[in-house]
Amino acid sequence: MIPIEYIGPVPQKKRKKPVMGGWVIMLLSGIFVSYFAWPAFADLVKSSNDLPTDNKVEIAMSELSSSGKYGDRLAAAALDRTRLGVIYDGSVYNNIGYPDGDISSDRGTSTDMVIRAYRQLGVDLQVLIHEDMKENFHRYPQLWNQRQSDTNIDHRRVQNQQRFFERHGVKLENTRSTTDYSYGDIVVWSLPNGRPHIGIVTPGPGSHAGEVWVAHNNGSGPEWSNDLLTFTITGHYRYQGK
Repeated sequence: MIPIEYIGPVPQKKRKKPVMGGWVIMLLSGIFVSYFAWPAFADLVKSSNDLPTDNKVEIAMSELSSSGKYGDRLAAAALDRTRLGVIYDGSVYNNIGYPDGDISSDRGTSTDMVIRAYRQLGVDLQVLIHEDMKENFHRYPQLWNQRQSDTNIDHRRVQNQQRFFERHGVKLENTRSTTDYSYGDIVVWSLPNGRPHIGIVTPGPGSHAGEVWVAHNNGSGPEWSNDLLTFTITGHYRYQGK
């Protein structure tokens, strides 16, 4: 009898499907995502919810204004400036009126933001700095080859604002501890390029409300940012009007 050769695939035994195997894999995957990915996603959502917005400015302003404290009211006025479209303009000189003189409202620098915030509280730094410089010119920085005070520009220079706050406000320590700063405090920095800069201490937005942030104009228009300790602090003052 001649054997017949089988030509075809090798017979395979049927494999048993794993019981609950797919569900176990899915469960483990879910646990992995929950443990590792969800916290990062939650932090992302939280941070996006805490971004400075006009609505959060209004909330912060309402809470600050209700306290009745001068520093809180000044911080609220500073935050109000961050809602306005202002182009940073460091033009050296502009002819402006006196008193209550100002450059175009859609232009400004860090000093203009401070001036405008104080004016919302009825304090005109243009007049105050001019009057002090007129009587005490030699006590102010001699950096611009001037021989007398100039109402067009003196109050718009960081160094002059800093000297005025030193002379007529409370001079505080330049510490790196945020607990030493109160809302409405004036802070002067030296930027990495050596340029002086000035801003006002405020609370933060959303869940950062208990922190100390700042309102300032560092080239992008008035902004609300967590930059108190970003630059070298060269001055810390508290001034509540004449």
